[in-house]
Amino acid sequence: MNCNYRAGFVSIVGKPNVGKSTLMNKLLGEKLSIISPKPQTTRQQIKGIISDDNRQIILMDTPGFVEARYELHNKMLEYINNSLKDSDVVIFMTDAKKFPTDYDKQICENLKRLSVPKIAMLNKIDISDEITVEKKIGLLKEYDFEKIIPISILKTSDFTLFLDELTELLPSNPPFYSTDEISDMPMRFFVQEIIREQIFLNFDDEIPYASTVVVEQYHDFPNKVVIAANIWLEKKSQKPIVIGKGGKKIKAIRITAEKEVHKIVEKRVKIDLWIKIKPNWRKKQNALKEFGYR
Repeated sequence: MNCNYRAGFVSIVGKPNVGKSTLMNKLLGEKLSIISPKPQTTRQQIKGIISDDNRQIILMDTPGFVEARYELHNKMLEYINNSLKDSDVVIFMTDAKKFPTDYDKQICENLKRLSVPKIAMLNKIDISDEITVEKKIGLLKEYDFEKIIPISILKTSDFTLFLDELTELLPSNPPFYSTDEISDMPMRFFVQEIIREQIFLNFDDEIPYASTVVVEQYHDFPNKVVIAANIWLEKKSQKPIVIGKGGKKIKAIRITAEKEVHKIVEKRVKIDLWIKIKPNWRKKQNALKEFGYR
């Protein structure tokens, strides 16, 4: 092992929908975090691992900071706080047009108390004018960030320099994970997230937020993967909406999810989806544990 090897944990934090999951997927070169235009798409901490001969960067994508209205929101905030406690470096991400919101200010004040290196990424500069960007950089300087990076993550293809700068901030450590791993989460988790992403992309209003997905069976055969999953909803009235006329909606979710899982496992994929109801599951600690929100 290289005696100058660096390894550490890097949390990506910020408001919902500012580009945290997009950044993680771009840095990894793999799609681990699901993405939709809706806020609060990410609900759990997701680790993505970048390894080579000189470094191991463990990225932690976190849910967006939210005002807690449900027990689920409390759990999401717990994931964020745990990530920050474990971090060797923190990336704070914000929207160049919207910064600083009250939430942004609260997050930045909280981060000032941490004794680890912190980077601010001012995202979506492609849709902001130059004067606005300069003004926002000036405001960010008040919060003691080691580096402030104006960027359009969607339009940036080469993150080599950024990864090198990130590596310099990491402590000298041997790798924490096997260097051929890209995440510590099981395949079942990613299947659940892929199905949930389709729900976020196919429905408006309350259904994406009132739904969660649990993979009950995952059978990995030599030539195919067979999966059985439950989509849990809060109200009986939501079930026909998710099924759609003649079963069209749930069929579309299933077919697209099968294609996305196939990209990862490189085998034929068959998914059976079932819809079940658990009233007010977001408000119940026992239900959250049952559905894997540990």
